[in-house]
Amino acid sequence: MRLGLLMLFCACLSATYAQTKRLVVAADGSGNYKTVQQAINAVPDSSNQTTIIYIKKGIYKEKLVLPATKLHVQVLGEDKDKTIITYDDYHARKDSTGKEIGTSGSASFYIYGSDFSAENLTFENSAGLNAGQAVAVWVAGDQAFFKNCRFLGFQDTMYTFGPDSRQLYLDCYIEGTVDFIFGAATAWFQNCTIYCKKGGGFVTAASTPNSAKYGYVFKDCKITGDAPNESFYLGRPWRPYAKVVYINCDLGAHIIPAGWDFWRNEANKTTAWYAEYKNTGAGFKPNERVSWSHQLNDEEARQYTITNVLNGWNPNPKSK
Repeated sequence: MRLGLLMLFCACLSATYAQTKRLVVAADGSGNYKTVQQAINAVPDSSNQTTIIYIKKGIYKEKLVLPATKLHVQVLGEDKDKTIITYDDYHARKDSTGKEIGTSGSASFYIYGSDFSAENLTFENSAGLNAGQAVAVWVAGDQAFFKNCRFLGFQDTMYTFGPDSRQLYLDCYIEGTVDFIFGAATAWFQNCTIYCKKGGGFVTAASTPNSAKYGYVFKDCKITGDAPNESFYLGRPWRPYAKVVYINCDLGAHIIPAGWDFWRNEANKTTAWYAEYKNTGAGFKPNERVSWSHQLNDEEARQYTITNVLNGWNPNPKSK
């Protein structure tokens, strides 16, 4: 009887390992592939199998695409600060026909596949301060989870593109200048450092669709940076119905007392949902916020749980 159970256990264990494919990327040739894109291309299409792509330390200058057919991909870096995926495209760069590639064409990494996760990595757009819109990561797939990652850039660093996409950022560092977290996805940021660089700007430019109950939620985050005092807004609505909430966040002195901008459209004041709850720091001045923003009461704040915001999906149960 015991022998039979042991054999059954071993068979189940073998089946579990068989469901995971592991690929190693190393620029020096010591892995399975020298480039990240080669490893992505090796992921089986439309598979229920989990594929782990382990990337050794190095700078990988590649313009990457994870197609929608590449599902359940986990990308793990050897060292967050020394495993760097980077490219230097920007919106005004010309393509082969002489046409500008635009903001949407500038991303260093396009993520379309669902159930994607990344840990211990740096994602960068290195085009520089004067390049204008230059995206480091474009995330369109549903259920995208980033843990202990860095996102480096200036304007438009992170494009949370997908209107039907749920995204979780845990213990991450995100930097930029103008609208550096933007898009239509529903995204939860927890224990993240949001670093506002150089001159003035806007932390967020959400384009939440009217059909979505939630947009961006920042919980227990540190909103800091080297920008001058009172030079950054918490957000402005790229589209009507933008939704952004900061909960228990530490706001630096660079946050403008008014808090929010309506992007030259009076109608946005009635459609956008901008709110805060129990924030702290020199930049938290609730009595000076614009009249059309909100300070949540306890009952309103209770609805902002990761389960509610991400509609039942939570790849990290310790996050609430």
